Amino acid sequence: MAPMPVVTRIAPSPTGDPHVGTAYIGLFNHTLAHQAAAAGEEGKFILRIEDTDRNRYVPDSEKRIFQMMQWLNLTPDESPLQGGPNGPYRQSERFDLYGEYARRLVASGHAYYAFETPEELAALREEAQQQGRVIAVPSRDLDPAEAQRRVDAGESAVIRLKVPRGGETVVNDALRKPIAFQNREIDDKVLLKADGFPTYHLANVVDDRLMGVTHVVRAEEWITSTPIHVLLYEAFGWPQPVFAHMPLLRNADKSKISKRKNPTSVEWYTEQGFLPEAMLNFLATMGWTHPEGREIFDLAEFQRVFRLEDVTLGGPVFSLDKLKWMNGKYLREVLPEEEVAKRLHAYLAGQKHDLADDDYFRAVVRMMIPRMDVFSEFLEKTPYFWSEEYPVTEKAQKLLDEGRPFLPELAARLKNLPAFDQATTDAALRAFAEEKGLKPGKVMQPLRAAIAGTSESPGMFEMLEALGRERVVARVERAAEGR
Repeated sequence: MAPMPVVTRIAPSPTGDPHVGTAYIGLFNHTLAHQAAAAGEEGKFILRIEDTDRNRYVPDSEKRIFQMMQWLNLTPDESPLQGGPNGPYRQSERFDLYGEYARRLVASGHAYYAFETPEELAALREEAQQQGRVIAVPSRDLDPAEAQRRVDAGESAVIRLKVPRGGETVVNDALRKPIAFQNREIDDKVLLKADGFPTYHLANVVDDRLMGVTHVVRAEEWITSTPIHVLLYEAFGWPQPVFAHMPLLRNADKSKISKRKNPTSVEWYTEQGFLPEAMLNFLATMGWTHPEGREIFDLAEFQRVFRLEDVTLGGPVFSLDKLKWMNGKYLREVLPEEEVAKRLHAYLAGQKHDLADDDYFRAVVRMMIPRMDVFSEFLEKTPYFWSEEYPVTEKAQKLLDEGRPFLPELAARLKNLPAFDQATTDAALRAFAEEKGLKPGKVMQPLRAAIAGTSESPGMFEMLEALGRERVVARVERAAEGR
């Protein structure tokens, strides 16, 4: 038996910021397709732009979607950028197709022309709500020949799906038991608007069919739309794809993730300096657990062990704290130090910070890797490495006040050391403390406050060596004078 192809897709709408939900669903679709390809079967991942909602269309949103996918390394096999045999990949460039297929359904009796005005529909809808039923559209019962005559005469009409009056429509979902929808509770959805624009339902099904999509993996919010899609597949006489509706990403209170409670734009995460590997790793754990219980794994490992049937349906919580923790693990335990420095420098350049990629920069990076979780924290936590105008915290000021009696002598001692490496400064500071009858911390804490303006900083002796004798002595002298 020939292996079953696996053709997946994501179909975002260019209506705003690139959403973490698109990245989440994209990851699972990308993985299923690549698993099939790795097994020697046909596996393709398609990115299609569903841009038929012109009222919400944002001109640069499509470009930002592509940038998000490139950042995450979820490269599609077919898209408006890559092209492919099933294009075009923007719905706005496929309008003629939708009209043709909608009229096929009219001809086969599975759809009909509807002529009701917005005012008539509003009255019908109000009546249906009062009676607790779906809207009954009078045009459904028009003689098809009469309806066609009116359309040919130029009368404005939409095309609606003719949902069966009785029975039920069953949605088979790979992650759930079959879901039965009573047809009497499904209204006759508009498939083609009077201006020729398709609705989501028609365009989605036609495009999936013509692009050879075999697996429709999307968020569970689309479950209630799926009976319409099943009816359309049946009306066209097409085999249905495998449907799998992934659990929605949730806020901590279990509400659907929203920008009011969590950053939802992937661009926010890039601006904060998160790593794409960490983001993918985190998204992979939303509704799925590694069979060996591992929390840290790369995309290749995920593609090796993931199985669709192992997805769990409890609403996964999108925890920013957990993502930051995971990103920190990547900085400290996964990426080599030189790679962290390289990416951090590129990030800072993108944020318009012009720091030389030299030994000094890399020494600071080495000290800060254990002390940051995302790249945006780097400059926030290290102002004293880059300028003489750095803030002094209230706690650091108290330490300076305590150390002011001995700071002038300490500055002179540091100035006259034979060398300024870590071993030399370590020995000198401990000897100085002993001479003064102080514990080492009582000397080092005011010194740290003097050279960094904070009580929290990297290791003292690493910091002294990186800053260098001249800067250190000048800062201690300035602190001694109360400046």
